[in-house]
Amino acid sequence: MKKEMELEQELWERLALGRERLGQIPQEAAAALGGQAAEAQSGQPADGKTWSAAAAYFEKTAEVIRLFLEEYDFVAEGGPERSSLEELAERNRRLYADVLPENYGKSWANPRFAVAGLGKKFGQMLSFLAAEERSLIAFAYEQDLQSMVIRLELFLEIYQTFVCARKEGSLPDPEQVRQTLYWFASDYSETMLEKNMRATFDWRQDFALRIIMDSDLSDLRYLYRFGEYISENELRMARYLNSLAEEKIILMADTFTEGYRMGFAATGKDITKKKSVNIRYFLGFERVVRRAVENFRSMGLESIIYRAPQSILEGRKLGKNGYYGSIANKQFEYDHEYDQALFYDRRYVNHRLENYRSALESVKEEAAVHGGPAVIEGFGEIPFAPEAKEENLRLDEEQQKLSVSFQSKAGALMNEYVKGEERSFTIIAFPLPEIGDDFEEIFDGVLRLNTLDYQLYQGIQQKLIDALDQAKQVRVRGMGENRTDLCIALHPLSDPQKETNFENCVADVNIPVGEVFTSPVLKGTDGKLHVTKVYLNGLKYRDLEIDFTDGMISGYSCANFDDPEENRKFVRENVLFYHDTLPMGEFAIGTNTTAYVFASKYGIADKLPILIAEKMGPHFAVGDTCYSHEEDLVTYNPDGKRLIARENEVSARRLQDPGKAYFNCHTDITIPYDELGEITAVRPDGTRIRIIENGRFVLDGCEELNRAFEEEGREGSEQK
Repeated sequence: MKKEMELEQELWERLALGRERLGQIPQEAAAALGGQAAEAQSGQPADGKTWSAAAAYFEKTAEVIRLFLEEYDFVAEGGPERSSLEELAERNRRLYADVLPENYGKSWANPRFAVAGLGKKFGQMLSFLAAEERSLIAFAYEQDLQSMVIRLELFLEIYQTFVCARKEGSLPDPEQVRQTLYWFASDYSETMLEKNMRATFDWRQDFALRIIMDSDLSDLRYLYRFGEYISENELRMARYLNSLAEEKIILMADTFTEGYRMGFAATGKDITKKKSVNIRYFLGFERVVRRAVENFRSMGLESIIYRAPQSILEGRKLGKNGYYGSIANKQFEYDHEYDQALFYDRRYVNHRLENYRSALESVKEEAAVHGGPAVIEGFGEIPFAPEAKEENLRLDEEQQKLSVSFQSKAGALMNEYVKGEERSFTIIAFPLPEIGDDFEEIFDGVLRLNTLDYQLYQGIQQKLIDALDQAKQVRVRGMGENRTDLCIALHPLSDPQKETNFENCVADVNIPVGEVFTSPVLKGTDGKLHVTKVYLNGLKYRDLEIDFTDGMISGYSCANFDDPEENRKFVRENVLFYHDTLPMGEFAIGTNTTAYVFASKYGIADKLPILIAEKMGPHFAVGDTCYSHEEDLVTYNPDGKRLIARENEVSARRLQDPGKAYFNCHTDITIPYDELGEITAVRPDGTRIRIIENGRFVLDGCEELNRAFEEEGREGSEQK
């Protein structure tokens, strides 16, 4: 206890010194760095334009950091509880003003603007620094003094490097600046990883939980206590949920938590061995989350609710993993997706892996009783098509290999402490108000989708499985502009009376209902997958094409950018995650035609999350199988048949070389019904069973799935 008090006192002293020095920069920077170029000792003039830009950079960034430090004081003094909703909204917008789209063109956090003023080397590094300092907002609200201090000191150290160089009349050595950033990332890797692991597994870390459970949710000021960017999305969502009857809130929460429980039951896992569950969701949904917390407690599970990473040391990404508010500017997030390129070398990666194990070891008791995530996804935002910038940091070829290696080894470590065969998950999705004027109608429609009669689908899907289990392979072809032509190889069934290739998936872990899926045999899985447009992990793709040879990706492209090479880089970074190739880890047939027709009616197909989109046609996952780290579990379909297609030729390597068995990614890509020409099951003797033709189910026993299309047609005729 004494040691902790001494550390806190030291941090307060460092903060006070840092604040004093920071306060001097706005007045000092122009004189210390700007003006006429000084003469170096060598007699060579320094770059006056760069010095002027550096002065402007440090002056502006110091002012932004000062705002974050003031917010720390504001929270410490109880400001969020005292202030009006209007005051909180104004403070919130001011914190994020620098990176909002209307200001981003002249923000030092924008790599293009920074490089234009400071040159490529300094511009990229100082833009990274400006982006990293923005994590102070979250730390201010969490009152995380240490995280505040170390980032303040990093900024001051970089500033002093420029001041000292200016006195010598030359620009700093870029490598010296990079080394400062490198050692910041390396030295604090252990601290940040331990903090993250504690937030991930320790249910006593209750920052967000206290806000959710203790606040008056009818008073929307509570939203600003999280320290996230709050837009009209979050405010309107909270207002809408507050307007709903308690019965509807209970229905949403019960569907969500029951899906989690069923995930354990369906796979024969003992949920009573678990003590915690991680709830991930978007802000504004607190009324439902509060009820879900109570439901989980009745199951013996404490809820862990942590923030989506804000710092590059925590793994900040455009795709959010935790609780989160609106993204102030997706282009800003995209521009800084790979900032670790500044320091990502073999020494750093090895050091981080050591720290990763140490951090897991520090929470091993909590990790052993963790049940896995329960996720509420939000959707409906305008699809984001990023601008490619040559000024952005990117991993080079060697760093890409290191990244792949790190993810593989870190995934294996995580599985040691949270065993895949013992955990489960569930995911459900709801629309955000940004989806449009029909938000409330769409929300009610999605609620109906999430609570469809799973027994009806279970029976129909069994008809599909019975047909598919007769096949050696499945042929999938597109129609119209869709160029898909795939042959999917299936595992042979040694005892068809007791074995099956396809899982009959209803509303448990993946809500809503509606798919049958398998892990294909790679050898013999060949052809082209094409979709004219698709939205994956927060990014929009046009004309995405992926070619497969023996189940492995052999080519890929899209049409997002004019430059074909830029398109390949985009797919490699965001679909292959820097792997040279990935296997087809899953083939599935989505059966939720009701969802498809509903999406068409409101024109929201391109805004749906993959959770719903994958139920609206056949989909193909690149990466690991659905049974990653669970291959040896024995599971059965409702008809009593054992699932045998739980691995492929890659995941089969897990016993000899786990590092080559898993890729730690799984991305589903769906062909919508209106682009689907054919799905045909091909028996070993070459005879065929028609499943789908021209976007409609033609297999006997599946006629009910076409009812939604027929009703849509009747509605269209009546409107005419």
